[in-house]
Amino acid sequence: MDVRDEASRALTERLRQESGASAAFEHLAVTGDHDELAEVLTAPGQPLWARELAAFRLGVAGDRRAFEALVLLLNHRDPPRCAAAAHALARLADPRTARAAAALATNELRVAYALHPVRLLAELRAPESVPALITTLQRRLRPHDPYRRVALACVEGLGALGDPRARPVLNEALAHPSLAEAAVRALARIPKQRR
Repeated sequence: MDVRDEASRALTERLRQESGASAAFEHLAVTGDHDELAEVLTAPGQPLWARELAAFRLGVAGDRRAFEALVLLLNHRDPPRCAAAAHALARLADPRTARAAAALATNELRVAYALHPVRLLAELRAPESVPALITTLQRRLRPHDPYRRVALACVEGLGALGDPRARPVLNEALAHPSLAEAAVRALARIPKQRR
């Protein structure tokens, strides 16, 4: 199954319910007019479901007018909104995306919402990705840190990126039982340094 189709289908069903299956929703879900979708992002009084639908559709179509709205949704308290925004941002190909995701992932005041920015950084494979994931993981290795899912996403992301700069923090993660297995796998994906 196509991941893009699955993400679009999940978003469409969630927002259809949220909108009460309104005629306005059905129209926004099928319109091909990007200017109309972009107008939803800036018009006053638009419901959140409409803004999210417009931003998602513009984002996956590569229309950079969706960037600001998608970044706001990436840092939302509702995980499905964050996941949909991350999906659209990964396809938007806006050069500002990695910097924005890195800022969200490393913001300690919003760490409860950092899971999707962390995953997006790993997917983007941008120059900002490895430093941001290292910083975020280092902070999660403190005793009794409650954000283990964020830490695990950092470990997995660093493994996927395979950058030798991640080796020290991944070695530290080995000491944490909830991260050790993933850290072993991540370290195995980093090329051995030649002596």
